[in-house]
Amino acid sequence: MTQTPTRAQASAQFTVPAKHPMVTVLGSGDSLLRVIEDAFPATDIHVRGNEVSAVGDAREVALVQRLFDEMMLVLRTGQPMTEDAVERSIAMLRAAENGEGAAGETPAEVLTQNILSNRGRTIRPKTLNQKRYVDAIDQHTVVFGIGPAGTGKTYLAMAKAVQALQAKQVNRIILTRPAVEAGERLGFLPGTLYEKIDPYLRPLYDALHDMLDPDSIPRLMAAGTIEVAPLAYMRGRTLNDAFIILDEAQNTNPEQMKMFLTRLGFDSKIVITGDVTQIDLPGGTKSGLRQVREILTGVDDVHFAELTSRDVVRHKLVGRIVDAYEKYDSRNGQ
Repeated sequence: MTQTPTRAQASAQFTVPAKHPMVTVLGSGDSLLRVIEDAFPATDIHVRGNEVSAVGDAREVALVQRLFDEMMLVLRTGQPMTEDAVERSIAMLRAAENGEGAAGETPAEVLTQNILSNRGRTIRPKTLNQKRYVDAIDQHTVVFGIGPAGTGKTYLAMAKAVQALQAKQVNRIILTRPAVEAGERLGFLPGTLYEKIDPYLRPLYDALHDMLDPDSIPRLMAAGTIEVAPLAYMRGRTLNDAFIILDEAQNTNPEQMKMFLTRLGFDSKIVITGDVTQIDLPGGTKSGLRQVREILTGVDDVHFAELTSRDVVRHKLVGRIVDAYEKYDSRNGQ
């Protein structure tokens, strides 16, 4: 792609290689092109044959140029571009322009980093912060993934756990979360212990079913290769050769957090996920997740990964809902 600036505007032309059908670049019914046009309303973007041209403000045209370059890098891997991927690529490029990115962290690198493939589906990060979070899990023994609902903090951690198990980096996966919503009422719920705690652990089972052959999960659990249990079951244990995930960690108290962290054994990895804006603890009880940052910041081999509403990978409206709640809380001093 060549760029020809003028005093007020710039123009750029991009040639799509013949091996890539234009539909893979523009989308079915030009759906991807519409996403790009909506994101750059002041830029005139035209397509003729396999030539794409852009005319407008120099900075915006340069971003369009970068966007098509990144799209081609993704397409060369055989991975299709989607409307969501185009929108996220634009967001990453704009963030980089504002100095929020880092060297080497391009949209193509983020969108083509595969974590796990199962039954024709590939799990990969979709945002820059998600990539940084996944990379931190590779590089550190203890990682905290902190962010609002829908940012993939638990899902990506579980994908990394399954990847580590399949690569024989660990011998087992341990998934745990506090059943704080039940409080002391577990004993009064009907059924066996596992029937009582199942509603609090069900989200972890659901994620596992996305990542493994569902028929293999009961066998792996019966063998102890995968364990899903309430946090109280971790007390008094030392967990070696394991990938351990504590979910909903905002609902631990400081004593529970310390107890969990000190379960770490040899050749193990811990990922702790939570959202400090959704604490369900009884009034007056301090969240262990809030306190632990004050205690462990700066400790070697411990990393805190921050995810925000921009990293929400659920329906687009979820990100806007998270933002609206954050604005409401800030206005009302919460």
